[in-house]
Amino acid sequence: MISQGHRFSVMHRFFIPPEWLREDEVTIRGRQAHQIGHVLRLKRGDRIIVLDNAGYEYETALLEVTRDRVRGRIEGRRRCTGEPALEVTLYQALLKGDGIETVLQKCTEIGVSAFVLFEGGRCVARPPRALRLERWRAILTEAAEQSGRGRVPGLEGVITFTEACERVSGLAIMPWEGETKRGIREVLQSAGFPFSIAASGEVKGSPGKVAQPTLPRKLSIFIGPEGGFTGEEVEFARGKGITPVSLGKRILRAETAGLVTAALALYQWGEMEAIPKYV
Repeated sequence: MISQGHRFSVMHRFFIPPEWLREDEVTIRGRQAHQIGHVLRLKRGDRIIVLDNAGYEYETALLEVTRDRVRGRIEGRRRCTGEPALEVTLYQALLKGDGIETVLQKCTEIGVSAFVLFEGGRCVARPPRALRLERWRAILTEAAEQSGRGRVPGLEGVITFTEACERVSGLAIMPWEGETKRGIREVLQSAGFPFSIAASGEVKGSPGKVAQPTLPRKLSIFIGPEGGFTGEEVEFARGKGITPVSLGKRILRAETAGLVTAALALYQWGEMEAIPKYV
């Protein structure tokens, strides 16, 4: 069990391959070892959190820090509480410049579970090369470590807009500036989102009452490129069961819309509640 005293101090977090874990010890190599020894200059006796990318975190006391290897003793294991109960997949159109990097970093911090990149009709940006995809995955890892996540979000693509729409199942929404009838709050509430769901699965204000299993556990969000979706794309998506929604009176940038939409959905689901103390 992770001690309460250390849980509320700042400990650096590192995702590692699960095969680096051995009984009550862990051996860390590569980028993570360099970060620990050369960048952070941690030493024997310091404590860190290592994560297996399967939802568990391990409090670790450093035993040995060398040039290319770090060895530590595992002092506690627990399920990470940083993963949301609502699984949000963000379908994001390619953006110019560093727009995708901003989306990946910030949306990972708030709790998006997966990203799928697609080419929209008004996309100007070209599909990324392998090196850029590698950089984007590193951004996902660093953002997940910093924000207390238990898993690194997945990153897929690049696929066509048609392919993206056809793979969706369950609740899916498309923020669109041309939508004048249904706002995001109305759509989420009609899908069963008016509750504040605690991590235990109980409905806030109703102790012991478990949330109804009919409530959605997954949400897909579609965000267009800088020029937005075409009318044809909106109608095609509507035909695939994706609901256009309004985000209100203001027009958001393409790199902002996904962050705001995901944050609103996670808040409505109860993912912004106070964190209970560990015992």
